[in-house]
Amino acid sequence: MTIRIIVVLLFFVCAIPLIAQKTTQEQQTKKPNIIFILTDDQRFDALGYAGNKLISTPEMDKLAKEGTYFKNAMVTTPICAASRASILTGLYERTHNFNFQTGNIRDSYMADSYPSILKKNGYYTGFYGKYGVRYDDLVKQFDTYESYDRNNQYNDKRGYYYKTLGKDTVHLTRYTGQQAIDFIADAKIDTPFCLSLSFSAPHAHDSAKDQYFWQQESDLLLQNMDMPGPELGEDKYFEAQPKFVRDGFNRLRWTWRYDTSEKYQHSVKGYYRMISGIDREIAKIREELRKKGIDKNTVIILMGDNGYFLGERQLAGKWLLYDNSVRVPLIVFDPRLKKQKDSDALALNIDVPSTILDLAGIVQPETWQGKSLMPIANNSMKNFDRDTVLIEHLWEFENIPPSEGIRTKDWKYFRYVNDKSFEELYNLKDDPKEIHNLALDSKYNAKLQSFREKTDKLILELSDDYSKGPSNLIIEWIRNTTGVTIIDSKPEYGWVVPDGAISQSAYQILVASSEEKINNNIGDVWNSGQIRTNASTEIEHGGEQLKSGGTYFWKVRIWDQDNRLSRYSNSHNFSIDNP
Repeated sequence: MTIRIIVVLLFFVCAIPLIAQKTTQEQQTKKPNIIFILTDDQRFDALGYAGNKLISTPEMDKLAKEGTYFKNAMVTTPICAASRASILTGLYERTHNFNFQTGNIRDSYMADSYPSILKKNGYYTGFYGKYGVRYDDLVKQFDTYESYDRNNQYNDKRGYYYKTLGKDTVHLTRYTGQQAIDFIADAKIDTPFCLSLSFSAPHAHDSAKDQYFWQQESDLLLQNMDMPGPELGEDKYFEAQPKFVRDGFNRLRWTWRYDTSEKYQHSVKGYYRMISGIDREIAKIREELRKKGIDKNTVIILMGDNGYFLGERQLAGKWLLYDNSVRVPLIVFDPRLKKQKDSDALALNIDVPSTILDLAGIVQPETWQGKSLMPIANNSMKNFDRDTVLIEHLWEFENIPPSEGIRTKDWKYFRYVNDKSFEELYNLKDDPKEIHNLALDSKYNAKLQSFREKTDKLILELSDDYSKGPSNLIIEWIRNTTGVTIIDSKPEYGWVVPDGAISQSAYQILVASSEEKINNNIGDVWNSGQIRTNASTEIEHGGEQLKSGGTYFWKVRIWDQDNRLSRYSNSHNFSIDNP
């Protein structure tokens, strides 16, 4: 009897690790698989579910109907590079400071990117498509990946048709869809995965005359019909833009795509047809999930990386802070939830990584600036404690004017960074097409000032230490120059480079005739422009000689060793008194 008891006890003790192992595996499989689908340039209303009667997106519509559709979703920066960096890191462009002309995104931010965190916490991570951010260590983020985009070596359809499946050369949309299908087919049932898909479509192939290239299956869509013309397509809406917008890339690309009826019909139909191509791949992906038996435990998130102008205001592209450019489709479909509902919350691209980590049961880094969308998707919360969001486009590029502002559900305010006297204010509740600029109406001065202050406040809250501007401004070897009087009408300027910059690669000095102008970033006396040098002392005044008796205001900003731009320094003033 004693021996039998000992044997039973030994069996029980030995079985404990097996039971524990089985429990761990069960807990792992309860974690949902996650598929995040990012489209390129898909604006908020390029979706049947959004009320668009022209586009064919039955699978996206089904996801929206079965999931949570965020009808006020936006990107914090309407351009692919900065938006994608924000999605990876959970940070505003104001913080990560990455754009087309900077060096790699900071390693410290990418160490806390959502795929890096998932991979460290037991998720099998994959990526296929347009990565869009300069970073050399994708292996730290993804267990399996392939990064590719349109092939700019070709200025014709080969930009989209250069990848092969077997012996067939296929459209990039089909190629990305097949990579996803193969990933799912090979996925291990006992390990949760996160698959990030980034379609290049419906981005125009900019170097090609025809701009848009779609799959043959889309040929029949929108045939034998004329697309309705763009809203706000009259000359007056274009002419209302500042000259730097009228002369910029938004107008140039309009001439590529929309300036004749033939181009407009081809481009808008092509844009919609390419989105329909993505929709077909989503249907195939969902069918593969069903075949694998994991569709009931796989969450699908769909989002556009930025909005897009389809000829409104006689403009093309994105970049500007109108809703055409800022708003995007965003859907969270969780098959484990019942009765998901549409939401009017101000959801952002920086909320996507927070949502992904929440789904995985992982606490997001304290540095992240987004919020999980899951409390809204699972109906435990109706809305965020978020009534105002910062929107911005900060890339300093001569053909695209940088801008910044804020948006609430009912209001929009924005200004142009290099001349903040150009402001726009819209009551979106009464004027959803953003036609009547209330910044020009003195009745709204108090509201305008309130929005200016709120924008300034959010900018400081969402800036990191790396973006601090120069300090200890010097003029004629005098430090802290405010209020000093000098005699040299061609003075020399200097400053201390902020520690976070490591070293300076360029500077820009503004000298203004009034405090109002310097506060609006208007260098009416001298605007040095970007000067590529590491010199930060003995910089001689480059404008006209300063006048005796005059008081002048100046400030400076710098680009660091990786071409990331700092904020402006505080402004200082000085007077000239020639003997």
